Amino acid sequence: MPSPRRPLLGLLALLWLVPVIAGAAERPARIIIDPGHGGAKEGAKGPGKLREKDVALQISLRLRDKLEAAGGDVFLTREHDTLVSLTERVAWTNDHAPDLFISIHANSMPTKRMRARTEGVETYFLSASASGDAALAVADRENAEAPMSRATRTDSTLAFILQDLARTEAHADSSRLAYAIHPRLVRGTRAVNRGVQQAPFFVLSGVECPAVLVEVGYISHPVEGPRLGRPEYQEKLAEAITEGVLAFLKETRRRDAARGTEVAGPVSP
Repeated sequence: MPSPRRPLLGLLALLWLVPVIAGAAERPARIIIDPGHGGAKEGAKGPGKLREKDVALQISLRLRDKLEAAGGDVFLTREHDTLVSLTERVAWTNDHAPDLFISIHANSMPTKRMRARTEGVETYFLSASASGDAALAVADRENAEAPMSRATRTDSTLAFILQDLARTEAHADSSRLAYAIHPRLVRGTRAVNRGVQQAPFFVLSGVECPAVLVEVGYISHPVEGPRLGRPEYQEKLAEAITEGVLAFLKETRRRDAARGTEVAGPVSP
């Protein structure tokens, strides 16, 4: 049975993401979705044959369909089970000059006891310092595929970018995007709320637009893990993230219109 919320989502899409009709400097929002890992890099592992790389791609494809149906101009950093390095993801994203970037991942815990009790969703934006030890551990796991180790990043271009983040509007908008997505994600899935967090993710560091990384749940949890592999739950995740994107674009459209600058959807009919 179709979800009763979908008509509302469709209406919001028509109102806020459709391309402009003549006369204004508006265009469809260009959005990059980044399914984590791929190929030989499987990411976190769940019960049975569940793998982070597969779950991330499945959710990303559903998210693309919803954002495209809403009028967005949407691209994926990978559309198949292929290996794409973090450096390639960042460079490819910037070549497409997007309005926002969303990286999709699933979390995990290392011990049997922690796997049994840790679940929930987290939404991250970039920061030079992590929200806490747990957020730093997540960043370190996702950064394991980066071309530099954590120890060498302190003197790198990444460190320079991170130190300058507080003065960039893209960083402020990344925070707004995270806070637009996260409460809708919690409400739409009824998952445990692990909050909006900050951490030094490599894949977010070089992207030249508002960017977030969504940990859609703990694939290592005995209940939440299998749930992440179910199509109906993936639909809930994709729908909630889409609603957050629509809300963010509505907010930034109003701000940018007041400045008299070009804006990327949403637009009024």
